[in-house]
Amino acid sequence: MGRINMGRVIVGGLLAGLVINISEFVLNTFVIAQDMEAAMKAMNLPPIDGPMIGCFVVLGFLLGISTVWLYAAIRPRFGPGVPTATCAALAVWFLSYAYPTAFLMLTHVFPRKAMAISVVWGLPEIIIAGVAGAWAYTEV
Repeated sequence: MGRINMGRVIVGGLLAGLVINISEFVLNTFVIAQDMEAAMKAMNLPPIDGPMIGCFVVLGFLLGISTVWLYAAIRPRFGPGVPTATCAALAVWFLSYAYPTAFLMLTHVFPRKAMAISVVWGLPEIIIAGVAGAWAYTEV
């Protein structure tokens, strides 16, 4: 087994993170914005502002890097390509989207409809991001 090419993990991860951030922008600006604004207001919390958005963008890139790192880690066992990238993306989706969203839905922190849309939206988002990032990854 070769070593993980961390430079290519970063490059692929940034590409994956770009996909994630564009998708999240569309989701949070056009699809669930009103529900989330109402939920924040109901909890007496301030609306999402610039510094928060900056943090979310950084987290999107870190999620992309993590997805490509996982792809690189499992690639020697599963082989390169789309099926392996999809497996890595599904693991990331469960741990980063589905599981935390289940907690938020069960505790009624945010509207269930918005959370359900968000977790379903995240599945193709992370798969596309993972495949894009894997495309940019090489071990050499």
